[in-house]
Amino acid sequence: MAGHSKWANIKHRKGAQDKKRAKQFTRAIKDISVAVKEGGGPDPESNPSLRNAIANAKGVNMPKDTIERAVKKASGADAENYESVTFEGYGPHGIAIYVECTTDNTNRTVASVRSIFSKNGGSLGTNGSLEFLFDRKGVFVIEKEKLNRSIEELELELIEAGAESFDNEEDFLTIYTEFIDYGKMSEALEKLSIEVKNSELQRIPLNTTKLPLEDAKQIVSLIDKFEDDDDVQNVFHSLELTPELLKSIGEED
Repeated sequence: MAGHSKWANIKHRKGAQDKKRAKQFTRAIKDISVAVKEGGGPDPESNPSLRNAIANAKGVNMPKDTIERAVKKASGADAENYESVTFEGYGPHGIAIYVECTTDNTNRTVASVRSIFSKNGGSLGTNGSLEFLFDRKGVFVIEKEKLNRSIEELELELIEAGAESFDNEEDFLTIYTEFIDYGKMSEALEKLSIEVKNSELQRIPLNTTKLPLEDAKQIVSLIDKFEDDDDVQNVFHSLELTPELLKSIGEED
């Protein structure tokens, strides 16, 4: 699909950031908590959202006992009351930035996100102001070495389940679906006994903006500040991460 090759660079950057293990685990535990509260309880057999959250936690190598404790805590009377909130705004040089958070204190999160924008040359906008700049897609990442059939055979089967496009990279196969087909694809992969390393709804920019290197590094620094905030789960943006930029920040040989 046109534009997805540009998104590969953004995935690359996001994957590099997610190597921060403590942040990975915090995100996974919050996802489990929200899934238990909103998805229908602590039994993954009857709660597809929880099944997905547990699979993602395993994908970042969270220990089994940590996952079980997170599920138990989320279903208890003293569970944290998390809610999902989103923020939209612009960074320097007109780069669109979409921030997804999970928080137990919305006022704190609003203040923190607004501060990060304002202190780094950006501005917080109104919700809905950037919706037209991003497509919300289901994104599924599979380790190719764990496949139980050929790529060609799998792709044919998944097209019937709503697969829109594929990125066939060296070690991973990434599957993209429309937002409405996310659950359908999850069920299809489960029926095919395909182990998914990670699956989530992502906001993919319809167009990306290429900036001069130093300007682009300024945006990367802003994105890092958002991702370092404990309430932030995901950051999506319209910056084109060129090979030159990735090399300059030490993420590409």
